[in-house]
Amino acid sequence: MRIARFVTDAEPSYGLVTGEPGEEIITQLVGDPFYQGIQQVPGEEATHKLEDVRLVAPIIPRSKVIGVGKNYADHAEEMGGEAPVSPLLFLVPNTAVSGPNEPVTLPSFSEEVSYEAELAVVIGRICKDVPVERVPEVVFGYTVANDVTARDAQRTDGQWARAKGFDGSTPLGPWIETELDPEDLTVIGQLNGETVQDGTTADMIFGVPELIAYISQAFTLLPGDVILTGTPAGVGRLSAGDRFDAEIEGIGTLTNHFRN
Repeated sequence: MRIARFVTDAEPSYGLVTGEPGEEIITQLVGDPFYQGIQQVPGEEATHKLEDVRLVAPIIPRSKVIGVGKNYADHAEEMGGEAPVSPLLFLVPNTAVSGPNEPVTLPSFSEEVSYEAELAVVIGRICKDVPVERVPEVVFGYTVANDVTARDAQRTDGQWARAKGFDGSTPLGPWIETELDPEDLTVIGQLNGETVQDGTTADMIFGVPELIAYISQAFTLLPGDVILTGTPAGVGRLSAGDRFDAEIEGIGTLTNHFRN
C-alpha cells in the first residue's frame, strides 16, 4: 500500500494512493494510520484525483530522524575515507523534513550543498533492542529521501547537526510504501534531468535489518521515526534553480527544487 499525506483546502490528512501512474486516486484515511490502522473515510467526497491535491511529507517524525553515514563503500571512497566498521549515526531534527515538490532554501552559511538520494525506513511501532530476525515486525514502510548536506559545514564542524539538519534539508516522499523488500532496490539520482547517482541497496554495507537492530540498541524507536540508510556514489553540488529527482525502485520519485 502507498500511504501519503495530502492537502486540499484544510489541514493535512493521510490518504491511501491507488491506481496506475497518471491515473492515481487518493482516499482519505480516518485519523493517523500509525495508531488507528488503515481505515478509509467513507463517501465520494473523501476520494480525489492525485493531481488535484498537494502532497506533503508523508511523515513528520514526532521523535527523530536518524541518519546513517557512509553506508555505501563507493560513497565512502569518493568522500575520501574508508568504510566504517559499524554504522555511523547522526540525528536530524524534524524541522529539517520537507515534502515532495517543496522548494528547499539553500542555507546562507554554506557554499557547498550537495544531494544524496537514499532509501528511508519508517518505523511503525515502539521498539527497543530489536533482534535482526524481528525487524520486519517494526517497519511500517519505506519512502524516498534526499539527505541534503552542507559539505563545507560537515568538514569544519566536526558534528554534523548543522550540515545535515538545517531547515528543509531532509525531503521525504512522495509516499510510504508498506509492502517492499529493501534488499536490492535501484537508487537513482538525477540533477536537472541528468543521471548522477545509480546504485542499489544491495551494495549497502549494513542492510536494513542490521541497521535497525543496531540503532535500537541505543535509541527507543517510536512510530513515525525515520531512518536514512545512506547514499551511493555520485554526490555533487546543488545550486539555486536546480531540480533534483531521487527515485527508488518500488516506491517512486521525490522531486525538489532549490533556491537561495
